[in-house]
Amino acid sequence: MRIVYAVAVFALLAGPAFGQTAPIQKYGDPDPEKSRTEIEAEKQAEKAYQRSLSNVPNATGPVDPWGNVRGADAQKAAAKPAPAKRARPANPPN
Repeated sequence: MRIVYAVAVFALLAGPAFGQTAPIQKYGDPDPEKSRTEIEAEKQAEKAYQRSLSNVPNATGPVDPWGNVRGADAQKAAAKPAPAKRARPANPPN
């Protein structure tokens, strides 16, 4: 009787696992035909994607992601140009 119970429990647990497997398209198989609703859903998704891209603002100017961390003083100090170095003579006097 225990064997019957074990087989029944195994069958009850394994049944849903087999039901979750979807058929997989094999290499070389032609693409399945899409229904009208699937085609419309793809068109709507593409339109929504294009609308979302148009909502992204264009970046103008350099972007400084650490600007808030450094503060305003560090940006002013970094903006100063470095002093020009004086050129050495080619043959120094002896």
